Amino acid sequence: MQKKILVPVDDSRHSKHAVQYAVQVSEFVPDLHYVLFHVQPMISLFLMDEAKKNLKTKMELDKLQQRNEKSARRLLEDLKAEMVQAGIDSERIETATRQRRIGLAKDILEYSQENRYDAIVIGRRGLTRLQEMVMGSASANIIEHSQVVPVWLVDGDVAGKKLMVAVDGSEASLRAIDHVSFMLSGKPDVSLTLFHVASGARDYCEVDFDEEPGEDLEEIVARGDKACIDQFYTHALQRFKNSGISENQLELTSVKSSGNAGKTILDFAQKEGFSTLVIGRRGIQKAFFMGRVSRYIIGRVANRAVWLVP
Repeated sequence: MQKKILVPVDDSRHSKHAVQYAVQVSEFVPDLHYVLFHVQPMISLFLMDEAKKNLKTKMELDKLQQRNEKSARRLLEDLKAEMVQAGIDSERIETATRQRRIGLAKDILEYSQENRYDAIVIGRRGLTRLQEMVMGSASANIIEHSQVVPVWLVDGDVAGKKLMVAVDGSEASLRAIDHVSFMLSGKPDVSLTLFHVASGARDYCEVDFDEEPGEDLEEIVARGDKACIDQFYTHALQRFKNSGISENQLELTSVKSSGNAGKTILDFAQKEGFSTLVIGRRGIQKAFFMGRVSRYIIGRVANRAVWLVP
């Protein structure tokens, strides 16, 4: 089954990281097709209004638009050539460009939803990871506002093809399973790990405990978490099976939370050498935008890719 991903590009190193990862992903995502997409610089409304009244201004505006179009096409063809040199069939790579209309992030999101792509692949931009999430950037805005299309965030040079899905029994985790099972469908030799951080009372309850939770509360939460995740695994295994992925290709790992589920996930990924992490946008607590765990991971992941599934 064909999968098509959108790769927004410019001439930055962050963009090159995204393209490199998109090429690498073809090793475990079969029948993958690409759209390299460049948003041209915005032209001021004042200049466009003046062009309607002044022929000379219109001629200058036309020249500017032609330069932007030519520059965009050159960038796209150069990146396409690099992908072909890396082993991607040229027929699987499309290029597209258009003028900026609303804003870079919104234009990318609008284009991705119009064409119903299976994922958006972006490189991390910004001064630092923390500043990026607080102050905003194109990549941060895409992550924050993509309510339909999964976003693959690429941080730095990603090496390896080990894939891990962090699950917590939530609907968002089940959608993450759906996304992974679809992207990996048709790849009978693929293997992946489902990783669960067993909840403690502090993780599960939105209560500011002054003291450590009692043993009775911890036991109740642990039983509820186990029942939830056991039921979740039953549904997840069936969805993988429907995509042609057998139980033998999956490894189920569960660890007890150390008090910060996001840190536990990143530490495990680092220790075991996972290059791609898949997480649901919102966890069991159903935060309005991103959940606490997904925000922690996005803000601190390094030299890895994160698939954030809405």
